[in-house]
Amino acid sequence: METEVELVEGCRAGEETAQKALYMLYARQMLSVCYRYTGDLDVAHDVLHDGFIKIFTHFSFRGECSLTTWVTRVMVTQAIDYLRRQKHISRLMVTEEQLPDVVDEDTVAEAGWQLSEETLMQFVAELPEGCRTVFNLFVFEEKSHKEIAELLHIKEHSSTSQLHRAKCILAKRIKEYVEHER
Repeated sequence: METEVELVEGCRAGEETAQKALYMLYARQMLSVCYRYTGDLDVAHDVLHDGFIKIFTHFSFRGECSLTTWVTRVMVTQAIDYLRRQKHISRLMVTEEQLPDVVDEDTVAEAGWQLSEETLMQFVAELPEGCRTVFNLFVFEEKSHKEIAELLHIKEHSSTSQLHRAKCILAKRIKEYVEHER
């Protein structure tokens, strides 16, 4: 495929070469997106393949955003649908007792710069599912708490609580990692 326009037209027409080209172009990047939400590589592969099946059977790209943005939205939706089907989204409620101790944010922020992207993404993948989902939607998809609440069918306060919990857990994990590496 020479251009994105040809790629899109080929996928709309159901051409296997275009579909394969689209898959090859985005599979690796979208696997990372799926993994960020599921925290399990095997599940991420399943979500990725389900997402591409959805793309190829209902190719609804209209050019209102970039192709990359559209494919990412499909994968995020697919991952959230998976979590919802597995009843993982219902685990979003958190109580104050479940929050980890707050660590010094300045120290953690300074230490965070020393981490590789791979290590940091592993820490995100290890977050509890509710925290991970809200964190990903807020940080990577740039959704507001109101939008997250609507997407996940939760209260806005639950979204803010989960983001706070995710940040606390990540801060603690980064601090432990940096102290261990010294």
